[in-house]
Amino acid sequence: MENFFGLLKQEMYYGEALCPFEELKKRIEEYISYYNNKRIKQKLAGMSPVVSIPAN
Repeated sequence: MENFFGLLKQEMYYGEALCPFEELKKRIEEYISYYNNKRIKQKLAGMSPVVSIPAN
């Protein structure tokens, strides 16, 4: 979990202009969706978290 928040800050926060709370909330929600569905991870053999979890 700590790794996620570090990546969130590094990839979408640092170097960006300040924005209103609602815009920040929207951007974080979009990043979470991206992180879970599209961003590949080396630890997961190049898959996203959603793809790596077997369906039950």
